[in-house]
Amino acid sequence: MGRFATTAELYEQYRPPYPAEFFRTVARQVALSGQQTLIDLGTGPGLLARGFAPYAGRVVAVDPEPRMLAAARAAAARVGAHVTFLEGRAEDLPEDVGGFDVVTIGRALHWMDRNALGPLFARLVAPGGAVVVCASSSVRDSRNPWLDDYEMARRSWSDERLLSDAGKGRETHRNLAGILARAGFGVVETVKVETTHQVSARDLACRVLTFSSSSPAAVGDRAEAMLADIESRLLPFSRDGVLTETVVSVADVARRLS
Repeated sequence: MGRFATTAELYEQYRPPYPAEFFRTVARQVALSGQQTLIDLGTGPGLLARGFAPYAGRVVAVDPEPRMLAAARAAAARVGAHVTFLEGRAEDLPEDVGGFDVVTIGRALHWMDRNALGPLFARLVAPGGAVVVCASSSVRDSRNPWLDDYEMARRSWSDERLLSDAGKGRETHRNLAGILARAGFGVVETVKVETTHQVSARDLACRVLTFSSSSPAAVGDRAEAMLADIESRLLPFSRDGVLTETVVSVADVARRLS
C-alpha cells in the first residue's frame, strides 16, 4: 500500500479547492478549445483532470496509487467528466501513449525523477504544446491569521521521518523555473486566481489527514486526539466554529526553450 492510500477518500474533500474560474483562465491561456489533448501526471483524486475535462477533447490521468485512481474514477463519474485513467508512474508510461497539447502536474512534481523529466516531456508534449504545473494553497498572509498556528500544530503531530516530503514539495515549487529549464522548458507565464470561502474548524483539522506525514497510516490511533487538538487551536480564530480561508490557485505555464 502506498503512502497516500489512506488519504484517497479525504484529499478531495479537505484540500484547498481549485475554483472554476481557475480552470477557465488557464484553459484560455493555453488555448484549450475542446479539441486538444491533455494528460495529468500524478493525478491523485483527479482534481485537475476533472477540472480541465470540459475544455479538452481527450483527457488522460495517471497515478501509481490504485485507491487514488478509484477515488478519481468515482468523482469523474459523478460529474460526467470523460477521463481515461492509467495506473502507474508517469516515468513508466508506454512509448505509444501519444503526444499531448497540454501536460498538467499538480502537487506531484517533487515525487518524480527529475532526471527523467526531459525525456518524459520530450515524448509527451506535442509540438507547440505546454507543461502546466498547478498548486492550490492557503494564502500566507494576514488574511489567514490562523495559518501559522495550524501549521505548527500539524508539524507537532506529524511523523518526523516524513516531514521532509512537505519541505521538498515547497522547495520544488520555489525552484520550478530551474527544474523545468533542465527539462528543456521555460516558464512563460504564471496564472494566479484567489478565492475566499468559509470552512469549519473541524474540516481544516481533517485536512491534516491528507498529508503523507500526518495521514491515517502515519498517525494511527492518535488521529482523534490530533484532530481534537488542532480543532481547539483553530476555534479562537473562528466564529461559531467557522473560519474564512483565502486560497490562491497557481498555474505556471512552460513551453519548450528551443
